[in-house]
Amino acid sequence: MISEEVRDLLIAQVGNELNAHQAYYGISLYFEAQSLKKWAAVFRAQSLEEAQHASKIITFLVDNGVPFELPALGPGTTRYASAREAVRAALESELRVTGQFDALASAAQTAVDHRSLQFLQWFIEEQVEEERTMRELLDLIDSGINLFLAEQLLEGKA
Repeated sequence: MISEEVRDLLIAQVGNELNAHQAYYGISLYFEAQSLKKWAAVFRAQSLEEAQHASKIITFLVDNGVPFELPALGPGTTRYASAREAVRAALESELRVTGQFDALASAAQTAVDHRSLQFLQWFIEEQVEEERTMRELLDLIDSGINLFLAEQLLEGKA
């Protein structure tokens, strides 16, 4: 059985993932406005992935008979001072999400909620990839490469 604390954290995580979806879509629109189509595509794909993460958690809650309301979403921005600021915001978001999943796993361990702990392992592994990808994009920007030329290096990221 899913513990009350884990249930509450999972429901909150649905909102976190949907907010991340919206934030990544905003970053995609920022790059789109800069005529950086492949950068925009990378963040649009990331946006869709975050929505899929929320859906995966929702399915787990439904499959386990957990009633819940969908959390409210906050506003998302499309305004950034620079490409570096946009990607830095994405990295900071991923670091926050890692902390959220760590807290979820700790709560599941404390509650001896093996079902939820097993479910969370996929997300914990996914966060390693998410953080690495954002760090690589930030490194690319920090290299000083022209962002239009860098688009050739983004093949396979979207």
